[in-house]
Formats: sequence, C-alpha cells, structure tokens
Amino acid sequence: MIKHFINLEWKSFFRSAAFQTNIILKIFMALGALYFIGIFTLAGVGAYFGLEKAGFEPLETLNSFMIYYVVVDLMIKYFLQKMPVVNIKPLLLLPFKKAKIVDFAMGKTMLSFFNIIHAFFFIPFSIVLVVQGYDPLHVITWHLGMLGMIYLNNFINVFLNDALALVVGLGTVIAAFGALQYYEIFDITAYTGIFFQGLFEYLWLFIIPLLLAFLLYRFAHNYFLKRLYLDAGLATKAQAASTENLDWLDRFGKTAVFLKNDIKLIKRNKRSRTTIIMSVVFLFYGLLFFSGGIESYDNPFMKIFAGIFVSGGFMFSFGQFVPSWDSSYYPLMMTQNIKYQEYLKSKWMLVVIATAISTVLGAFYLYFGWEAYAAILVGGIFNMGVNGHVVLLGGAYIKTPIDLTSNKKAFGDSSSFNVKTLLITMPKLLLPIALYALGHFTLGPVFGYALVALAGLAGFAFRDYMFRKIEEVYKAEKYKTIAAYKQKN
Repeated sequence: MIKHFINLEWKSFFRSAAFQTNIILKIFMALGALYFIGIFTLAGVGAYFGLEKAGFEPLETLNSFMIYYVVVDLMIKYFLQKMPVVNIKPLLLLPFKKAKIVDFAMGKTMLSFFNIIHAFFFIPFSIVLVVQGYDPLHVITWHLGMLGMIYLNNFINVFLNDALALVVGLGTVIAAFGALQYYEIFDITAYTGIFFQGLFEYLWLFIIPLLLAFLLYRFAHNYFLKRLYLDAGLATKAQAASTENLDWLDRFGKTAVFLKNDIKLIKRNKRSRTTIIMSVVFLFYGLLFFSGGIESYDNPFMKIFAGIFVSGGFMFSFGQFVPSWDSSYYPLMMTQNIKYQEYLKSKWMLVVIATAISTVLGAFYLYFGWEAYAAILVGGIFNMGVNGHVVLLGGAYIKTPIDLTSNKKAFGDSSSFNVKTLLITMPKLLLPIALYALGHFTLGPVFGYALVALAGLAGFAFRDYMFRKIEEVYKAEKYKTIAAYKQKN
C-alpha cells in the first residue's frame, strides 16, 4: 500500500503543470541541501575542538545551550517545513485503509529534510566524543535522547499547523530569556542544561524524550484517523458573515472596488493577516544593521539593503503573491468586465500605502543617526516607485494558489520559484545598492542616497507606462494562470 502511495506521489510530480519549475527548483534545493549538510557536518566535527580550545568542557557547554537549539528547530519547522499532504479526498473514495493513509502522511513528516539534517551534526559530534574518550554507551543514550527531542518537535509542529500566535509567543519568550542571559540578569540554561546533560549521565533518561515522541505520534495518528472523513475535518467550517462598506475608499474611483476587496481579504483570513504581522517583524530587521551588533553588517551598503526590507515588509509578504491572493475566484473574475489596469493599480496602491506607513513608523531609527533613517527613507521611496511595479510584474509568473485559511508557508512557497521570478527579484535588492555605490564612490554618501530616491521618483513618473507593460504580461499569462489555479495538487 505504501508503495502505491509513493507511486501516486511520483506521478503527481511529473504530471503537474509546474513540472519544469519543479525540476529547476529541485536542482537549487539539492545544492542548498548539500551546502547545509556540509555546514552541519563541519559544525558537528568542529564544535568539540572549538569549545575545548576556548577553555570550556565541550559536551556540558553544548548541553547548556541546547534549549535554544531545540526551540529554534521548532520555529524553523513551523515556518519553513511544508506539511506533507496526500490528496486525501479522492483516496477516501477508494478501497484504501484510512490508517495507511495517515501512516503515509505522518511518515513523510518523519523523513523530512528538516529532521534528517540534524543527523549531520549529532552523528559527527558523537563520533568525536567517543574518539576523545567519552563512554560509548553514554554517548549513544545522549544521541538517542536528542533524536527523541528532534522528533518530538516534528510532531508538535503537526499540531501547531495554524497556531501562529502561540509560535510567535514562544519565540518571544525564548528571545527574552536569551536577552536576560546576555545581559547576565537570569540564566535559563542553568536549569535546562541539567536535563540535557542528564541524557548523557543517566543511561535511562533518554527514554523520556523517545517515549514522549512516540506518544505524540500515536496521539496525532489517532487524531487524524478519527477526522479522516469528508464530512468531518475536511469539511469547510461555516462562519457568521459580516459586512462593512469602507465608503472612505470611494474617493479612488473604480480602483476602490478592488481596494475594499483586498482590505476585507486581509482582515478576514489567516494567511493574509499574517502579512500584517510580517510587516511589523520587518520593521525591526534593521536593528541587526544599524545597532552595530554585527560587524559585517556595519557598512553603508548593507544599510541600504536593510532600508529596503524595513520599509518593504508588506510589499515582500503581500505584493509578491499578487494575483495568487485571488486564486480561489480568479477564473470567475476573469469572466467579468474588469480592466486589468484598474485591478493592478489597486494592488499597487495598497502596497504603496503600506510601504509609506512602514517608512514613517521606521522613524525611530533616527536614534542611530540620520544616515540610518536616510537609508530607510530612500529605501521606502525606491520601494514605492520601482519595487512596487517589480513585484506586480513578478506576480504574473507566480502561479501558485494560496489557501487563505492556513498560515503555512507564510514566508513564501517553494513552488512559486522559477527562473523568471528569480531574475525579476534580483533588481529589487541589487539595483538600489548599485545606485548608492555609484553615488558613494563619486560625490559621497548623500549623493548615493539621492540617486536611490531619484530612481524611486522616476518610477512614479513612468507609472502609467509601467502599468501598460505589466498589463500586457498579465494578459499573455492569463490562461496559464487560470489553469494553474484550477490545479489542487
């Protein structure tokens, strides 16, 4: 039975409309996987000797900070690990045992790269421990305990599918503990390190994380098995409808219809509401660059890079998925008497308004000097004038439907990747840095900021021309987009 499921997955991959995109994606993913495998392997081998050279006891020191490793692993899995799903509805109509369907779905989570990658750290590190004279049996029990923690995270992630608030809250708490430890106010590792060190010192303690992982697996298995019916967990939940007029938008003419629709979409759906959270998170991204905490980031070129992200959080999290936000009714919308240019203008206007708000809110960076906020200000102007058009152009080639009821893949969808979107994305980041560099090395940093701002103003001046060109691209890709949105797998 499992072999048959694998065969179905294989056929689904090759018969997908995005087959060529997936091939290119797999190549890049393979290269990325090899890179991270190499990094984790080097870290596993070098961690012992690096800590020893610094004068610390390697295993005890690693165990004291392991709480952060485990929590970061959970958060990365939540935001990046795609929950593997089989096309369940058709399978329920076929003579398959429901338990086998659940086993296959759960098994795919266990074989995820986000679980396997940890082996390239823990196995080399464990080998080094044995070579350096640590008791092999105790090393094995410690290794098994850490394996249990990784898979415990895996099954917790299954239940945290849409619990973004809980994950953000957990991340905030851990970040707060990290700050308290950094400023020597409170050291949480003095308490958590006892457990992780105990996995090595006590031969029986590894049973606890392994047993918890197994129990959570059984609980998840039974949970999904009981709800594996078309009229149960797979059914759409009915909600009370509410209406709002948003009459204040009528001043924008025909564009107001689309603006009202987008604002309602953002307010009413989980995935779109996440873009607001992401915009707030991006506001604080600049602290890595302007506070001087990371030496390699403390240069004017990286500050322009930060300015683009601080002011463009909404643009990157919402704008790049136009028109995928409307994928559920896009085919119907294309049968109506709707002008593409009005539709595109509404998306552009929404992105511009959000970018302007982010730029104003970023004024607190004046605390780090006028140059810090100057980078954000000119970055905002560039985002509104140039990148606002670029994200719309890139959206014509992103044909991935969005599930508005789910927060998964809030940072992006790997299946949205293709060569065209990659080439379109590069100018958003590289062009402002190049313009600033041109001014910086000729007449000074002020001229560099001026060039970036002038490029943004030029984008406003040629707005109508850009809209006509983007409209032509959308019309050329119209039927491919409709066909892609109709695919459910």
